[in-house]
Amino acid sequence: MDLEILKIASNIENNRDIEDHTHFSKLRNSLCGDEIKIKLIIKNHKIVDFGYQGKSCVYCQASVSLLSKISLNNRIAKIDKICDSANNFFDDDLNKLDSNLKPFKKILKKKNNFRKNCILLPFKTLKKIVSS
Repeated sequence: MDLEILKIASNIENNRDIEDHTHFSKLRNSLCGDEIKIKLIIKNHKIVDFGYQGKSCVYCQASVSLLSKISLNNRIAKIDKICDSANNFFDDDLNKLDSNLKPFKKILKKKNNFRKNCILLPFKTLKKIVSS
């Protein structure tokens, strides 16, 4: 287990419920059973609050932790592009990291390809919100 992944996953600052959310999405990984719920408050096309909860592995937890930090105070159009870039990362050249994904360089690695569904679950969950 990569200690960097554990360190990132242990940051649970946004692992919380948002009762007055404006947007909600929930997905489950049918391969491993990971489940993520994301609740947002979006105002003027900007994510002003981000809360997540779930039952998931450390790779998924690290991914959603970073994604929550990156998403706050960003426009939904930018976050939509980041979600697309993450999904494309594992389909394209695994050695090339899109500039939008620099904050995710510790988890988006070729060696983590076997856990790509776990890592991408939060991106796919958030994508359901920001692309609608």
